[in-house]
Amino acid sequence: MSQHYIGVMSGTSLDGVDVALCKIDAKGCKLLASYEHPFPSALKEEVLHTITHAVTLQMIGELDIKLGRLFAKAINTFIEKNALLREESRAIGLHGQTLWHAPNSSYPFSMQLGSANEVGAATGIDVIADFRGADVANGGEGAPFAPAFHQEIFSHLGNNIAVVNIGGMANISYLGKELLGWDIGCGNVLMDAFMQRTQNRAYDKEGAFAKSGSVNMELLQAMLKDEYFTKLPPKSTGREYFNEAWLDSYLQDFQGISDADIQRTLLELTVTTIANEANRLRVEKLIICGGGTKNSFLMQRFDVLCRAEVSKSDTYGVSSDFLEAMIFAWLAYKRVHRERVNLKSVTGAKKNAILGAYYAAN
Repeated sequence: MSQHYIGVMSGTSLDGVDVALCKIDAKGCKLLASYEHPFPSALKEEVLHTITHAVTLQMIGELDIKLGRLFAKAINTFIEKNALLREESRAIGLHGQTLWHAPNSSYPFSMQLGSANEVGAATGIDVIADFRGADVANGGEGAPFAPAFHQEIFSHLGNNIAVVNIGGMANISYLGKELLGWDIGCGNVLMDAFMQRTQNRAYDKEGAFAKSGSVNMELLQAMLKDEYFTKLPPKSTGREYFNEAWLDSYLQDFQGISDADIQRTLLELTVTTIANEANRLRVEKLIICGGGTKNSFLMQRFDVLCRAEVSKSDTYGVSSDFLEAMIFAWLAYKRVHRERVNLKSVTGAKKNAILGAYYAAN
């Protein structure tokens, strides 16, 4: 029997809250409706400040509630816009906003904020949240989660396929004899940060500013030697690693490069690290989703650097904009039905686990 689930996702780009209503059963997951809710600039700055500065417990607690209220507002707006009946949605799959991801610390954890209790109370719908904790507790990276869902919806296309999501970070799923996946590294995060700092714009629309510059090969090669890119999977990352401080640590040795050339080099870094993995895996098809698909110049560079056939997930009837939100609708379905998620080959966990904590609305 199919049921309706709502998936909610705000990624490391902090460019919006994606909401997806999905019809899910044992045969598959179908997107019925979707909505992108704006992420308030003041709240975005608060999240970034919390990640990069020492803060108090009160600030963290209040940010948890502020984010919860934002997610609830996004869901309620979505429900009202689409004239949906709340009782028809079995549960909300809430990823939350990642503040810090440290699965390899002495006390491993992955922190997402956005109060599930706040969301449940405001929407009247049960909420499934804290998806990463069980995987980390079982010795896994707690990320990426996308490969399990990519296998669910793209495996019918055959083997030797890779799916790459380009959000703030970039992650890859390899659908071969064994399911594999890992965070490749920076997606849009460095490009967006540099645009904000130098051009006072949130992102480089269509990659136009990058296209006006030239690749600085010496800078590119220096960044490609970073230890994260050379580390073998399983591996995962986030803003706690790839951020402006990381970028500045490389730029300090490259004075006098124009802003356009730096932006162009950052775009090439993202494309090269993704293409290197796809080429190493010798994939025949590379399916791309996420915000990066909107950067037409970035997408053109894949045609140059990748040996595989490159296409957007939309080509196969799956929204490149809302695929990540769909993941958490599907994960909520798995949790409600107490089904383990096939991720140990991806995250390095000791076993596949039932993921997510259940927050009843009533």
